Amino acid sequence: MHISQEGLSLIKKFEGCPVENGHAVSYKCAAGVWTIGYGSTKYEGKPVFGGMCITTKEAEDLLIHEMQEYEGYINDLVKVPLHQHQFDSLVAWVFNLGPSNLQASTLLKVLNNSAYDDVPAQIKRWNKAGGKVLEGLNRRRLAESLLFEGQDWEHV
Repeated sequence: MHISQEGLSLIKKFEGCPVENGHAVSYKCAAGVWTIGYGSTKYEGKPVFGGMCITTKEAEDLLIHEMQEYEGYINDLVKVPLHQHQFDSLVAWVFNLGPSNLQASTLLKVLNNSAYDDVPAQIKRWNKAGGKVLEGLNRRRLAESLLFEGQDWEHV
């Protein structure tokens, strides 16, 4: 499966893309990691660093390119059938949290046991950065859980 425009919209809403003078600029995310565009931590195979800038088109292209990797984690690790909205939600989640968190998560175990109704609660558990609960992550996880359920998430 591949992420849909709705899944990309969720990622874009919560990742944001800081722009100065028409260019996307690097910034530190809530976890203190240098990031550029819509949450990318690497650019042209190298880590992002302070003072980087790319065009907004490059930021858009970078997000699309990276989705192949994150779609792959869901396609490889999830062993049960998914609807598009469920897939989109999980790709957004793993893009934010990384594949090792997915592999070790109760979320994945619950999902692979076909306990679909329990997945939204598992998504919402991942609301901390640096050991602190963040309101932005609470909102993002709520949106991801609503998308997983096929509900309207855009007003979160």
